[in-house]
Amino acid sequence: MQGITIIALGKLNADYFKKAAAEYQKRLSAFCKLKIIELPEEKMGDEMVDKALEKEAKAILNALPKQCTAVAMCIEGAQMTSEQLAQLFCEKANSGSGDIAFIIGSSHGLAPIVKQAAQLKMSMSKMTFPHQLARVMLLEQVYRAFTINAGVKYHK
Repeated sequence: MQGITIIALGKLNADYFKKAAAEYQKRLSAFCKLKIIELPEEKMGDEMVDKALEKEAKAILNALPKQCTAVAMCIEGAQMTSEQLAQLFCEKANSGSGDIAFIIGSSHGLAPIVKQAAQLKMSMSKMTFPHQLARVMLLEQVYRAFTINAGVKYHK
């Protein structure tokens, strides 16, 4: 079973985000081994963003599973359709290096070193979303990709 890891900075605070994430985690259990790693978001003032991002980067890189395809979720990344994400899952699963780790940064984004370490940079949209909502959106798209590959009628 393919392993999917989501490394996210910060916790889900709002109950509605927690419930939505829990629902997709439950649904995904039929398709993959899902692991969510929550790392603490560094406290910072605007003048200390770079130092905080460096600290977060160390934690992210230490949390990355070995032998995975790392995907940095960032605005400058490529946008994919749900079908393209499903195809990526198939390609990785068939290549023998099937595990994928998605990295969601803090509200200040990701340090350049994390983006450089990733094999793929992906953007959900040109719009900006709160990182808690981005986690729920990513979980939904991961679920959708697996249902596409399984031929389940969730995707329309």
